[in-house]
Amino acid sequence: MSTARDRTGTGRMVEVVRLIFIVLLATAGFEIATSSGAFTTRRTILGVFLGAATGYVIGGIFGRLTASTVSGVEKDLRKRSAAEIAMGVVGLICGLMISFFVTMPLILGLPPAAYWPATVFIYLVLGWLGFRIAHTRQEDLYSMLGLKPRVSGSGRTEVSVIDTSVLIDGRIVDLASTGFLTGVYLIHSGVLEELQRIADSSDPGRRGRGKRGLDNLTRLQKDPRVEVVLVEEQAPGEIDAALVRLARERGATLVTADMNLAKVAEAVSVPVRSINALASALRQPVAPGEELNVKLVKGGREHGQAIGYLEDGTMVIVEGAAEQMGSEVKVRVTNMLQTPSGRMVFAALPD
Repeated sequence: MSTARDRTGTGRMVEVVRLIFIVLLATAGFEIATSSGAFTTRRTILGVFLGAATGYVIGGIFGRLTASTVSGVEKDLRKRSAAEIAMGVVGLICGLMISFFVTMPLILGLPPAAYWPATVFIYLVLGWLGFRIAHTRQEDLYSMLGLKPRVSGSGRTEVSVIDTSVLIDGRIVDLASTGFLTGVYLIHSGVLEELQRIADSSDPGRRGRGKRGLDNLTRLQKDPRVEVVLVEEQAPGEIDAALVRLARERGATLVTADMNLAKVAEAVSVPVRSINALASALRQPVAPGEELNVKLVKGGREHGQAIGYLEDGTMVIVEGAAEQMGSEVKVRVTNMLQTPSGRMVFAALPD
């Protein structure tokens, strides 16, 4: 729908520009026809027709160029925060004011044929230079003014794009509250819509996960250590692709608990923080020969196996312990396997 609306708006802009050119050149054709010789109806109609036809062609060309330029500027502005745009405009105004004072002496020293090109050049260069300097040094300029604008995912602040799976998982709330992952959290509007769809699901399990994700988002918004910014942007395709694109455009890090999304982001050189990888790295290390106490809760895939879990969630597969299901036993670690989804420990009952 967004693409259809954009095309409609572009088409209207082209037609408006074309209409302006038609009116202007048709008027010019009328003036030329009536002033170039004796007034005749045929000459006048021909002049208006040729002017309108020329305006139709030229207006279409300029209309498309105008629409393309406006569309590009609009897309670029969507990536900028209000603070960036405001400081850029201030820099532009300062550049134009400097240009005014610089070009004043040129009136007396240059002939009109040279004065106007020089004036236009100076205004363009100094105006653009003022905009770029203010935009690039916006944080320093705001600090000089004693202001701290709302951050929106740019500058030197650590910026993270948050995935739906991370909000549902919930461990990011603890990471934020302990100061391990601070800065700016960018929440794509597609993530919010996806959480809403999950929360409205008829399936109780999905509905619970969706509500948990929304609750975790609310908790993050109340945390003073982080700043949550909602990026209102239409996702033309999959939300995962939109998140990767957003992280790449803002120079941000993608935070996810989705292993496949992490691989896609790494493939296009977008920095990734995997919650599962972090949790796995922080688990208490165990080594072969070490003895553990574990409660066996269910049977394993192979005959005689029993499965238990450590306090950090690590799965422990115990050989020959099926008969002691439901009890807490002491086991000896025999091997350990690291997988993309976590760590598995293999153990056996002590002799």
